[in-house]
Amino acid sequence: MLAAYARNFDPDEPVRGLEVGERPEPDPQEGWAVVEVRAASLNHHDVWSLRGVGLREEQLPMILGTDAAGVDEDGREVIVHAVVGDPEWRGDETLDPKRTLLSELHQGTLAERVAVPRRNLVPKPEALSFEEAACLPTAWLTAYRMLFTQGGLAPGQRVLIQGAAGGVATALIQLGVAAGLEVWVTSRAEEKRRFALELGAHQAFEANARLPERVDAVMEMVGEATWGHSLRALKPGGAVVVSGATSGADPPADLRRVFFRSLRIVGSTMGTREELERVANLCAVHGLRPAIDRVLPLRDVAEGIGALARGDVRGKIVVVP
Repeated sequence: MLAAYARNFDPDEPVRGLEVGERPEPDPQEGWAVVEVRAASLNHHDVWSLRGVGLREEQLPMILGTDAAGVDEDGREVIVHAVVGDPEWRGDETLDPKRTLLSELHQGTLAERVAVPRRNLVPKPEALSFEEAACLPTAWLTAYRMLFTQGGLAPGQRVLIQGAAGGVATALIQLGVAAGLEVWVTSRAEEKRRFALELGAHQAFEANARLPERVDAVMEMVGEATWGHSLRALKPGGAVVVSGATSGADPPADLRRVFFRSLRIVGSTMGTREELERVANLCAVHGLRPAIDRVLPLRDVAEGIGALARGDVRGKIVVVP
């Protein structure tokens, strides 16, 4: 079958480690199913994998991709939940110390077919296209958990999103507006701020700009470049919810501000199968649709990986086999 896989690593030019070609068909273990992939979406996880983060040489070649929507062996339209946990684990699978994502230990979704645990299959609402549904398992699930599970935000509260145009950021904007939050965003690029406003954000500011008022929570995916601004932006008792650190993971802590203002720092990683099902149903019922930057055939996946590595995206990049 045709697949896009990591052949080798290149920390500087990740696309150089990418290969698109024939790979063996999935060989599902007991309790797993084979899904015919109708659409998959790209994530920064794919870029980091090609840079050698989270993978070892002996695991290569590894088919990339964590997200997919397709048809299972029984003809049901499904969304693939990317978090693969220990079968013995009970409860929130994001807390399972043995959890992994597709394309880390098991072959990923950028292929014509993928094998996944049956418990990882979520029904795809009819209202969503395969391309739209494929955007949900990482970016939209991460955004939902950040805002509501970890952030605990309620209608009328104000949230600041650091970054304006990537997959998680656009999902945060759309979900936040739909939930009745006052949504503010930051970005270095004027065109990305404009794009955020088009998606429904209420205000958009330059990165690290002084804000007119403080916020109840900050959604932080950038890291070192925005960390100080995130802490300064919070009301006393506010929370910064962290799901990434694309600019660096070692910011100054500013502990005096944290304890003096009773701030909360909350980590957030992916989400549960149940949360993914909620996100899918929320999109279907309320007419929310992921912002899709472009749809590419699988053979042209290098274009999408390169755009992600450069930060040249407005929403999600979708790949169809």
